[in-house]
Amino acid sequence: TALLFNSEPELTRASTFMLTEKENTEDASETDLAKHDEDDYVEIKEQMYQDKLASLKRQLLQLQEGTLQEYQKRMKKLDQQYKERLRNADLFLQLETEQVERNYIKEKKAAVKEFDDKKVELKENLIAELEEKKKMIENEKLTMELTGDSMEVKPIMTRKLRRRPNDPVPIPDKRRKPAPDILHLNYLLTDDQIMEDLRTLNKLKAFKLSPSSPEHVPSAPMESPSQRYEARIEEGKLYYDKRWYHKSQAIYLESKDNTKISCVISSVGTNEIWVRKTSDSTKMRIYLGQLQRGAFVIRRRSAA
Repeated sequence: TALLFNSEPELTRASTFMLTEKENTEDASETDLAKHDEDDYVEIKEQMYQDKLASLKRQLLQLQEGTLQEYQKRMKKLDQQYKERLRNADLFLQLETEQVERNYIKEKKAAVKEFDDKKVELKENLIAELEEKKKMIENEKLTMELTGDSMEVKPIMTRKLRRRPNDPVPIPDKRRKPAPDILHLNYLLTDDQIMEDLRTLNKLKAFKLSPSSPEHVPSAPMESPSQRYEARIEEGKLYYDKRWYHKSQAIYLESKDNTKISCVISSVGTNEIWVRKTSDSTKMRIYLGQLQRGAFVIRRRSAA
């Protein structure tokens, strides 16, 4: 250095120049390095973008083909839910069908039972009406036999004269006619009253036909005074002996001969009640007058 530069100032300028050149070289190196790093970052970012784009395209292709794993997983879950809903719907349908069938069977049995009950009730009512008409006809016949009245036309014994050619043909006279008053009384009296009157008439007729003297003919039996009971019907219920009785109630029916019958009230009319015997299911009609006179006595009994 001393040989190249003869004086100290020149040496100083040379040293300064060398330092400046070195600093410029370092700055240039740093700038190149920063630029290189930035290029690498852009390149890496571009590569990542390309990779992501390629991955998405690949997933889209798999989705279209149905081989994407996430798609298959979700489809499997949806299929399970679909099958579960179908199973629940089938169970609900089966349950509703069984319920409808049970209701149908129940309604059918109820309809058949109601039909049978109505049929039995209709038959019993018709039988009771026919029995009542039969009893009324028998009572009318017996009454006519006891009183001597007859519906037959009896010929009149008259002298037969020679009929002139211009005389009209004689018409037989019907003098025997049924007594309307007696027939009318049959409808007003009760069955027990009719039978009691018939028994009295039979006794009187027997004594009239017997050859005994009139002083031996006994008088008609007089009824002894009996206890009176309070009996009336209000709003389809029977009030008897300070108690109320209604339809389908179990009772005991006691008559004058101390006969005790187990019965059930089948219906309550306006002036009478119908009872059905529990032994043979036959029906009887009891009038309020019979209950008031004590011809029949009603007692309560338990339904059992």
